[in-house]
Amino acid sequence: MSHEPGTDVREHDNALYSRLLGYLSEVETAGVKAVGEQIVDAAGGVDGLPEYKLMVAYGGGKDSTYVVAFVRAVQLYLQQSFDRTFVMRVANMRHAGVPQAVMDNIDRVYRALALLEDERVELITVDHTLIRPFERTLPLPERMIAINRVDVLMNGHRSAGDGRPTFCNSCNLSVADFYGRAAWWQGGVDAVVTGDSRREQLLYSAWILRLAKASGIDVAQCRSMGFQGLLIALRGIGDAYFRELFGDEAEAELAEREVSAGGRSAQPEFISIYDHVSYRVHDHWDLIVDFLGFRFDDLAFSFSESDCANPNLMAHLRGLRTQYVQNRTYEDGITEYLHLGKELMKKKEMPEHLAQLVLGRYDSAEKMEQRRRLSADFARDSFGLEEQALVAMVFSPFTDEGERLQTFVDRCHPEMSDRTARLHAVLGGESDEAEAVAWLENVSALTLAQLRTLYRSALTDFAAQDSMISRVRAGDPHKTGVETVDPRTGRRTLELISGR
Repeated sequence: MSHEPGTDVREHDNALYSRLLGYLSEVETAGVKAVGEQIVDAAGGVDGLPEYKLMVAYGGGKDSTYVVAFVRAVQLYLQQSFDRTFVMRVANMRHAGVPQAVMDNIDRVYRALALLEDERVELITVDHTLIRPFERTLPLPERMIAINRVDVLMNGHRSAGDGRPTFCNSCNLSVADFYGRAAWWQGGVDAVVTGDSRREQLLYSAWILRLAKASGIDVAQCRSMGFQGLLIALRGIGDAYFRELFGDEAEAELAEREVSAGGRSAQPEFISIYDHVSYRVHDHWDLIVDFLGFRFDDLAFSFSESDCANPNLMAHLRGLRTQYVQNRTYEDGITEYLHLGKELMKKKEMPEHLAQLVLGRYDSAEKMEQRRRLSADFARDSFGLEEQALVAMVFSPFTDEGERLQTFVDRCHPEMSDRTARLHAVLGGESDEAEAVAWLENVSALTLAQLRTLYRSALTDFAAQDSMISRVRAGDPHKTGVETVDPRTGRRTLELISGR
């Protein structure tokens, strides 16, 4: 790889850097230089820059978009100042919940920052175990979609469709796997840039190590190994988590979901830009929207970020639960989820006009119905899940040896009400009756083996913290209490719901 740009490239670099500076505040401009000096020191001096490789993890949301732009500014600053700079690896992770609009945003950002044809830049897309050069229309691997679908269903059935456990637990472990793969790919990188503060990093590390210790992992050894030690801890957490979800005998499922912990080829350090920037969107609105071409998509932009459409499905599941399980209305569930959404947006310091943009999508019965259709379409198109499978999930009728099966069947499939004994026999492994098997698999979108695993498992008691699922949610701040009223008895109950 050549690191000596010609005259035309220098002129282009200088013009691009000058444009970027026009969108940055004096504090941010000073931050660009400070981070640049930090990188020079880490590289062992200016002469080490061309061989120094730095990674940015890019989810495609507004916050990570800003980080990519900031690091690009640092790269151009060093090139302008010393006629040499570091190699910038930008890695974007995908899953089934990422719509095309996110990839379109990423493509526009890359073009605005002139990253696509720059030899000093590596742009990769990580789809679970598959790593490829970035392309805007890169198709999602069918196997990854299948894994994501099963994880959503198995997590959802263990948590009655609560938002964070259903969509985020497995996904967060996938994020750890992503770092292990992207940071060590083709010889690895020297550093990973993060927007998290040092305090946030320490709190997150402490939480991981507490979970790891509760899982029987040697955390002392993990602490001594830095970033890789955290990944090793997360591998242990993931192993314990997925054994709880699928069972010890599910070797294929466990192997497919094992968190990559990197290797000996590199030991990346973390470089934080937190002290040099602001993450309030309105502080750099012009940069993100006008210069980088970022668009707040109808599906991908929601209560806390703009990098996937799963929050829409979390709200949708809450609506389905209140309608079908609690005998209230779909609108009741959406209203309750909006209460959580408002809290999340407040914590994120989301500008009022963006908060109103999100809430405005639900401000009438007609709009709620439209969102319901959009969510149902997305669940079907992205995860291959029809509404009947989502309704089954929020009932969790198969766990606890089918404790809620009769209620589920009576309420949603009354034509099967007199056949639940046959369903129990199949779920308990006493029968393989073809008709009952076919009905169960069709209604749930799960295999018989997965259904039998659920039958042997318990619905998670989040108050008890005696399972990995409950322990993970206990440390998750993205939850709130909502007061629900039973329409038959008038009884009021405080229910804890989580989401994003």
